[in-house]
Amino acid sequence: MMTTHKNSTVLFLGLALISAGINGCDSKPETDSQSKPNVKGPVSVQVISPVKDQPDYTLALPGELKPYEQVSLFAKVKGFVKNIHVDRGSVVKKGQVLAILEAPEVSQRFQSARSDQQKFYEDFQLSRQMYERVLKATQKDGSVAAIELDRAKSKLRSDSAAYRSAISSAQSFGQIEEYLKIIAPFDGVVVERNVSVGALVGENNTTPLLVIAQNKKLRLTVAIPEKHAQSVGKNAMASFTVSNLPGKMFTSVLSRKSQVLQQQNRSVTAEFDVENKDNSLDGGEYAQVTMKLRRPDSTLWVPASSIVHAQSGTFVLRVENQAVRKVPISEGTRRDSVQEVFGELDRKDQIVKIGSEELLNAGKVKIK
Repeated sequence: MMTTHKNSTVLFLGLALISAGINGCDSKPETDSQSKPNVKGPVSVQVISPVKDQPDYTLALPGELKPYEQVSLFAKVKGFVKNIHVDRGSVVKKGQVLAILEAPEVSQRFQSARSDQQKFYEDFQLSRQMYERVLKATQKDGSVAAIELDRAKSKLRSDSAAYRSAISSAQSFGQIEEYLKIIAPFDGVVVERNVSVGALVGENNTTPLLVIAQNKKLRLTVAIPEKHAQSVGKNAMASFTVSNLPGKMFTSVLSRKSQVLQQQNRSVTAEFDVENKDNSLDGGEYAQVTMKLRRPDSTLWVPASSIVHAQSGTFVLRVENQAVRKVPISEGTRRDSVQEVFGELDRKDQIVKIGSEELLNAGKVKIK
């Protein structure tokens, strides 16, 4: 009995193992090649259209305050400094004598020329009297030969020309003598004095005697970058501050600007006249300038987020036929969250609102 039960158990286990083997042969494991791919749909993007606008915008630039007029005074003739009536910081008026030079040979030549002028004047007067007498005598037939009248007339012309030449020569030497006086060309202040009494000045001297500057009126000069040059209108306003007067703001209106770009820094120089009657400002100091500008024509603006800065350049992405296309642009000015752009764009274009270089490889896109 025990032997029969044992044999039945072994037979049951054998049949179970055979059944498991058959089931194992029938099952097929999944492979990677049989798994279904994860297919992605078109990328969704938000688009905007460029806005055409002509807004005012501000631009901060450094500037420099310069005297309205400034001149270096040299001696035109060679001589010694006899007197100097001013010093550094002296306030002067137009026409005021600032210094006197001494050159004896110049004075002697002038006196000689004056003497020559007097001599030729007397000769001219005598010739005129002689001509008048001969002319009166010819009115009586046969009393004076015609040749005598011609000779008197020729002598009068010669003496008249000599007299006029003597006048010109005396005036010339007189003008040279006037050069011995150094005169202020305009109202201003002496900013440099480089000589003392007794110094020899004149022909080959490259150092000025005095430097005069006009400080009651100043010029504020500002270099406007090339891309903003056309935005400076006739009535452009400038506000500026200087470091030695913190918290104080000055304003001025555009007075003039150069119409040619400077090659060194690719900029246009704008000048603003600044009244300085109270001498609160100093010529030569730097200023921080804020200008209000406006483009002469309307331009296109897009959100700053639309612009992509990459190694391949600066561009925006335009949606065309369910795909994105790169449009190279150059940037203008920034105003809050929008950026002025220049390129082959139109107001009807659909521009990706948040640009990314990765969208160029995204295939088809759809607009949200």
